[in-house]
Amino acid sequence: MFYTLARPILFLADAEHAHNLSLAALKFAPIPMANDADPVLGQDFASLHFANPVGLAAGYDKNAEVPLEILRLGFGFAEVGTLTPLPQSGNPQPRLFRLVEDRAVINRMGFNNAGQDAAIARLLKISGRAKSGPIGINIGANKDSTDRVADYVTGVRKMESLADYLTINISSPNTPGLRALQDKGALDDLLAQAMAARVQGKSVFLKVAPDLQPADIDDIVEVAMARGVAALIISNTTIGRPALKSRHADESGGLSGAPLRDLAQQRLVDFRKASGGQIPLIGVGGIASAQDAYARIRAGASLVQIYSALVYEGPGLAKRINTGLARMLKADGFQSLADAIGVDS
Repeated sequence: MFYTLARPILFLADAEHAHNLSLAALKFAPIPMANDADPVLGQDFASLHFANPVGLAAGYDKNAEVPLEILRLGFGFAEVGTLTPLPQSGNPQPRLFRLVEDRAVINRMGFNNAGQDAAIARLLKISGRAKSGPIGINIGANKDSTDRVADYVTGVRKMESLADYLTINISSPNTPGLRALQDKGALDDLLAQAMAARVQGKSVFLKVAPDLQPADIDDIVEVAMARGVAALIISNTTIGRPALKSRHADESGGLSGAPLRDLAQQRLVDFRKASGGQIPLIGVGGIASAQDAYARIRAGASLVQIYSALVYEGPGLAKRINTGLARMLKADGFQSLADAIGVDS
């Protein structure tokens, strides 16, 4: 209710300024620990325990400033980043746009972050503190890097000890040429080097784009499984433009939010089919309700992540999704969330 009243005021601010204000608010607001999740939602996944399946996607807490506070909002896990080896300012502003009529967001941020060393200092301060869920670290390559694979290897080496899991992000449309790393040969080389760089054997997830052809999907699944990737995150933002109403519809960048929902759902189905259910999937894109999350789980997702929907639904969304998920699982006779994964595939 409070967010519904406050949203019109927040929307008077530039989208990126409002985002920064929300980070500041999380740092200083007294957020009570979320109530214990319903046991029906818990599962073990990638050698980690998740009390509930709803995570915050990378892109919100780019610099690992508030991961514990995010978990207190009822998220089962939080993913920070994308973090690059060196600091970079990202693309020129404005670069973040609300498409209110479409309940969507377009961003062309460009991996703006303070670099991995700055994040390490923050993460060391919270290391060992009690937390209610895993914290993943999303790593990327610097825009002007002459060896992007080496950037990912650096990210693995620097961040592994502080991460519960690592995500290799090769799917942002806002770093020119980055998505080329999804090509079979390039991906195999990247994953071979990144996996070999681990010392502690932490789980590695791979985040891919929704703008893929069937052959691309088959290749990604083949390489990811061969290289021991623990899960695929399906998917990042899209460069496609479905029918949109907002005046910002023609802005360049990645589109997320409600218009991405059907495409992201279909790509999850495609990856489930291509893998025969042999590699775990995390569903992202256009999830704004318990119904959306449940559809993604029934299609084959073990976990889901949200981000853009928070702009329109507010910080209580994770709790509402979890409450609805528990209710729907029980209504359909499932004893655990794991029993519902992929039942529609």
